Amino acid sequence: MGGDQEFYVSYFQEPGRAEAEMEPDLRGWLAGFYAALSADTMPAHGEPDPHFVARAGGRLRDRFPGGKLPAWLTEDDLDVYAGEFERTGMTGALNRYRNMDRDWEDLAPHRGAPIKQPSLFIGGALDASTTWMSDAIDAYPATLPGLASTHILDGCGHWIQQERPEEVNRLLTAWLASLQG
Repeated sequence: MGGDQEFYVSYFQEPGRAEAEMEPDLRGWLAGFYAALSADTMPAHGEPDPHFVARAGGRLRDRFPGGKLPAWLTEDDLDVYAGEFERTGMTGALNRYRNMDRDWEDLAPHRGAPIKQPSLFIGGALDASTTWMSDAIDAYPATLPGLASTHILDGCGHWIQQERPEEVNRLLTAWLASLQG
């Protein structure tokens, strides 16, 4: 993206910045965030990408779709998620993003090494992580020699286990059963 927009990962890295947006209305923020990345409620092609924020005072929620929860998310579920984040705050969850540079340093000795453990990949066809990282997925035969299979779920966004629980469970249990032998 151009210089006037910032990727959400960078936005999350500055302590206090994202919390100031999220915490005054955690329930509303979470509803919009879940909707922005769910296949049935994500912004239409051509609308502003919710993975980016305008650098000049922008907020992520400015790009969230409004009004409708994803089919997988009930009002009661949202109450539970919001209640827990209201109790704990968002800093703990956001610290995952704030530790990324340390990850690169800690993992540097393993750069380029294949991951040989048995593995399975399941992704949503409409998830930016799957589409943006398609080259990495194509490289899995070399980078993940223990990969049993890759499954890209059509019509599915980022929250694969919530959007398609039966299919994800079927794929996981079949793969786990194949390891017993």
